[in-house]
Amino acid sequence: MNFVAWMIVASEILFWIVIVLGLVTRYVLKLNTLGLFLLALTPVIDLILLITTSIDLFRGATATHAHAIAAIYIGVSIAFGKSMVDWADKKFLYYVKKEGVKPIPLVGMDYALHYLKGYGKHVLSYLIGAGLLGGMIFLINDPSRTEALFGVLKIWTLVLGIDLVFTISYFIWPKKEKV
Repeated sequence: MNFVAWMIVASEILFWIVIVLGLVTRYVLKLNTLGLFLLALTPVIDLILLITTSIDLFRGATATHAHAIAAIYIGVSIAFGKSMVDWADKKFLYYVKKEGVKPIPLVGMDYALHYLKGYGKHVLSYLIGAGLLGGMIFLINDPSRTEALFGVLKIWTLVLGIDLVFTISYFIWPKKEKV
């Protein structure tokens, strides 16, 4: 694995370590301000990944799938980050602190609308990630060094289209409650 790939793995691990530390600090240690500060550090992890990826490419590295995944990771993290923190917060409160209400699985139109909201976040993450990929392709200005970036962008475009089909399908055939 190359340096950028290791940075992606480290970023994901650090993201969840910061989330868990933030939740433990906030709810177990009762240090609400420090807990919120730790939770607010998650975008810093994205910034570090963006800087290290940029430096690697600036130094003349040929763009790899890892560079493309870094752009995707940043887009997804920005678009879904707040909802992932909210999800972890609710789960932590219920399952660890034994407070709050048990998360109820959504069904029917509620699930379809929730999935549509998630699709909107997918589109936002795509726009951010594709913008980063496009920016890298433009700045490097050497198709032989950016072929992997363009290839991943094409695949992600296909995935976005497939996700749209799934989103529409939940309105046509709503998810049923498990019996």
